[in-house]
Amino acid sequence: MSDSAHTSTDATEQQVAAKTAQQDKQAQHKDHFSDHGWRISHTKQEAEWRNAQDAGWLVRIGTRLLHFVERQIARSSRVGTVPVFDREQFPWVREIESKTDVIRAELDAILHRRDELPNFQDVTPGVDAINQDNNWKTWFFFGYGVRIEQNCAACPETTRILQQIPGMKTAFFSILAPGKHIPEHFGPYNGVLRYHLGLQVPKQAEHCRIRVHNQIYHWKTGESLIFDDTYNHEVWNDTDEQRVVLFVDFVRPCRWPGRFFNWCVLTIAASLPMLKTARKQHLQWEKSFFAK
Repeated sequence: MSDSAHTSTDATEQQVAAKTAQQDKQAQHKDHFSDHGWRISHTKQEAEWRNAQDAGWLVRIGTRLLHFVERQIARSSRVGTVPVFDREQFPWVREIESKTDVIRAELDAILHRRDELPNFQDVTPGVDAINQDNNWKTWFFFGYGVRIEQNCAACPETTRILQQIPGMKTAFFSILAPGKHIPEHFGPYNGVLRYHLGLQVPKQAEHCRIRVHNQIYHWKTGESLIFDDTYNHEVWNDTDEQRVVLFVDFVRPCRWPGRFFNWCVLTIAASLPMLKTARKQHLQWEKSFFAK
């Protein structure tokens, strides 16, 4: 065999070896909270999250710190680390449910201008992977701890009720059009939990559902659903009616030291550029909406 043939073979073997080494390196990143029975997802969103580790040392350190904090929160959680929680674990839930009619009355006034309400992606940067159409409308009261003054003033009773939820950070009316599907996705951080109160549920409730991890739930008017959105979840409204819930993110109840770490992360997160962008986008919508 000629020297040129030997050279070609050696080059091919080196390419194969390099590719195998790269695959082995990628496989080493699959330890996503498995020691706590945490969710392991393989969505495009998670792939992008993991690929960010290759962006530089600062990102790698930040990612590792966040994973450390999430493990501390999991160990310190006062309510466990299950996908869906028993609402009896949260003493404030029954009081919120008892005010469903009051909240619904203010919602009905807002829905008269439904088509003018902002789409979820219009006021929340970075969610194009799960929503790009006009079929998921919102009415924000609070966003990451920031009060939306004019929206709150338009719904004073709902605002007062929301402020009774301990650790409430984000709250809005979540309005899904008939036929709307929100593809599977998961939240980026386990320091907050998600609360839904059914306000307007289609008559064919069995066709309007949410999957959290491997469990399916159907909303009911006046009833609550509390879940950990870091578990993979997906939503369908396979009916000819719209579905509306009161959507709230609140701080996960934790013992020390998880409570302290959680406070640190949420305080830092409130100043992130993407949240400032979200606030700016919402202000632009407010000026247009309330000028009419």
